[in-house]
Amino acid sequence: MDWPSERVVVTGGAGFLGSYVIEKLRARGCRAIVVPRSRDTDLVRLPDVQRLLAETRPTLVMHLAARVGGIGANRDNPGRFFFENLMMGAQLIEESRKAGVRKLVATGTICAYPRDAPVPFREEDLWNGYPEETNAPYGLAKKMLLVQSQAYRQQYGFNSVVVFPVNLYGPRDNFDLQTSHVIPALIRKCLAGGDELTVWGDGTPTREFLHARDAAEGILLAAERYDSSEAVNLGAGFEISIRALAEKIAALTGFRGQLRFDPSKPNGQPRRKLDVSRAKERFGFEASIGFDEGLRETIEWYKSQP
Repeated sequence: MDWPSERVVVTGGAGFLGSYVIEKLRARGCRAIVVPRSRDTDLVRLPDVQRLLAETRPTLVMHLAARVGGIGANRDNPGRFFFENLMMGAQLIEESRKAGVRKLVATGTICAYPRDAPVPFREEDLWNGYPEETNAPYGLAKKMLLVQSQAYRQQYGFNSVVVFPVNLYGPRDNFDLQTSHVIPALIRKCLAGGDELTVWGDGTPTREFLHARDAAEGILLAAERYDSSEAVNLGAGFEISIRALAEKIAALTGFRGQLRFDPSKPNGQPRRKLDVSRAKERFGFEASIGFDEGLRETIEWYKSQP
């Protein structure tokens, strides 16, 4: 990539992950960056996608936009999450191909992996089973990006890349308790204080977390150095149980109440940990932000918000 001369469209660029991608694009000297906003451009509507590409004439499209949320949001919106994510991705790739975009980089999701995939998750296991039921519609819709990327490379020679980030966290995350993921929800609840904090599930599932700033670096390295439609995991290569995570956040925030786990609520996928060797081998990506360091940064950012 000759960043100063590229014209880049970043869908979802105003969002959590997108904000870090924009920062890194600017740091690399990219000047022509377009961030479509949902109030002006509805990526679910084909005419809006066509108008966006016609007006901006990008050389690179980075598709980060998604309709996404935690377990509760996925459970309550399976149809919406499936349809909107599927339509955004399918139309954007097709219209980018037709518009002559030189490269497209898209983000899939860890939710695309089978519920009982062997740990650590290897890219070869993406198709060896059905995703965990609470987020399967979202995961399958995003996995279609990979199918389309491979099909379009085979038939049209269209250069697209799909990376699969693990659960993200960091400053600027979504802290709305109705739609947030586990880390911002726990931080908010712990800082609110009280005698007791309820955590969904029994605490046994494991998760892996990647700082959004690290994820953004991985996405840009894929844009610069990777030209294949083989899936690539982006992760930090560790796992932590929800119980241990809750205890860690409680300690870092100074929460002194009791943690209560509610097994009547869904656990989600039993375990998540990625094999991250392909990203290192193919384009030199390794996570650089330690988990405790990233959690402290996230907590301090949230505390600083008005």
